[in-house]
Amino acid sequence: MHIGEVTVLSTVALTPALDELVPSYEKSGNRLMIIYNTIGELKKRIDNGDTADVIILSRQILNKLEAQRKLISGSIVNIGISYVAVGIRAGARLPDISTQEKLKETLLAAKSISYADPAKGGASGVYFAGVLDRLGISDQMKAKTVLVPNAQAGELVAGGQVEIGVAQACEIAVVPGTRVVGPLPGDLNSRMIFSAGMGSNCRIPRAAESLIEFMASPVAAAVLKSKGMDPV
Repeated sequence: MHIGEVTVLSTVALTPALDELVPSYEKSGNRLMIIYNTIGELKKRIDNGDTADVIILSRQILNKLEAQRKLISGSIVNIGISYVAVGIRAGARLPDISTQEKLKETLLAAKSISYADPAKGGASGVYFAGVLDRLGISDQMKAKTVLVPNAQAGELVAGGQVEIGVAQACEIAVVPGTRVVGPLPGDLNSRMIFSAGMGSNCRIPRAAESLIEFMASPVAAAVLKSKGMDPV
């Protein structure tokens, strides 16, 4: 047992899973102090000098932080996989997004859509804005798009405020009243690996290691799966 308060910087995509896992982990005697935000915003904070005992972001970003010596070398562990998905209100007609052309038709026909504001650094929003550019419909979608700060697209769908939400599958799946239609088709699909690593100035490494081990355990894998994320 390694008693201490473990500070954590985590992507909002892990919020539902961590909310359920925190009580189980804290039975070890350690306590967690978690700050959630988008990947982009957390990366900015870390670049500006913020750190934590454990940092949970995409593997791509953690690799960069490790190269910058802002993570303890060799501490990164993969914990879950998600993808950018299309979500609708439960009970609504299932749209066809099986091909790029069908996705384009579905988006143009939709009365309203929502996704994370790219300017706020949400990974799914940044990626989906690029998808709209690739489909050549960015300008046509602007008037009917509701941008949200981070992971609220599913909530707007469930509340009937928008017809379609685009976010990480795990962010949509946990919102009651929503349904994940599926990933973006073909080479538009975006598979993201979420990982955890120890900050370079980690104060309590043994407790931090215990949290990362717990996040990669079968217990955590089952919770991640229930929240719409595939365990590694």
